Amino acid sequence: MKSAHLASLLGFNGGFVDTAGFLGLDGLFVAHVTGNLVTLGAALVFGTHGIVSKVVALPEFVIVIILAHLAGGALALRGWPALRILLGAKVVFLLVFFWLAVALGPFPDSDVPAALLTGFAGVAAMAVQNAIQRSQLASLPPTNIMTGNTTQVALDVADLLRGVEPAQAAIIRGRLARTGRAILYFVAGSATGALLYALVGFWCLAVPVVVGSASALLRLED
Repeated sequence: MKSAHLASLLGFNGGFVDTAGFLGLDGLFVAHVTGNLVTLGAALVFGTHGIVSKVVALPEFVIVIILAHLAGGALALRGWPALRILLGAKVVFLLVFFWLAVALGPFPDSDVPAALLTGFAGVAAMAVQNAIQRSQLASLPPTNIMTGNTTQVALDVADLLRGVEPAQAAIIRGRLARTGRAILYFVAGSATGALLYALVGFWCLAVPVVVGSASALLRLED
């Protein structure tokens, strides 16, 4: 399985999990630090709940990324398949997220202990995915955050419109295709997550577990 195809599956999962988590955990983004900072500000101003979950999500996200990056480096030094193992670890976190959400949810308040525990599992899964993206798939567009991807698409379109050298145009078109695919898969994941959450609630989180497992298994076939 090519890295680009793997990134597409990760992008789908990124959009799916972030959207389903936001809907089911009272506005908590499990993959989007910027979104949590914005909604934290809104919660502080309007006095709504969800403050604790958003405050603790950021340090947890950072700590898990650090641990995942260190683990990836240690695995690589020993000659072990770091990417495959980290993908497997992310699936484990997704499975825990799914199990806790179904067993303990729904959560009208994301600050209660059960919701915090569930949210921690989702944040951990997406933090590992972010670490994988930066350390193992750094040449590919981000799979969780689309602001930078959208900016790059706009810049590439502008460059093609104004005209560049043929060799440079080929590079830009290739990057545009990769970035556009990342956005499309993320949007598809977000739309699917919203629809399935509306239909079956937290049971929809079985989908990213399956997609994550498939991506890890397919990667193992390289």
